[in-house]
Amino acid sequence: MQAKKPTAKAAAAKGSPAAAVKPLSGAKAPAPPPAKPTPAATVTLKQLAAEIAGQQEIEKHDAEEILNGLVGILVQHLKSGDRLRINGLGILEVKDKPERAGRNPATGEAMTIKASKKVSFRPAKELKEAI
Repeated sequence: MQAKKPTAKAAAAKGSPAAAVKPLSGAKAPAPPPAKPTPAATVTLKQLAAEIAGQQEIEKHDAEEILNGLVGILVQHLKSGDRLRINGLGILEVKDKPERAGRNPATGEAMTIKASKKVSFRPAKELKEAI
């Protein structure tokens, strides 16, 4: 003869933890929320300068000056409309975005979005393969 399974009332009388949760007939337990991916670490210009200083055996201050100068030169060339090609990294260039029609999300009213410029980056083949 088979032993009977204890009912929820019987489990409650015994004080078991299963008594606190009433099973729903035919319902599955809710799935846990998906795990949030850990955000990627942000590397600053100072951290890059410290790495360069260690690799090239130069002062950290000098490496920071070089990197800040490089960023300044890149910005200057992009402002003048030049296209920058950095071997192993990719191509930076400024693209014009034309004026276009849009809608105000709050009111739904039609509006015109002004023309603007954006910096676009196209990764080099070596960078794509490395990642």
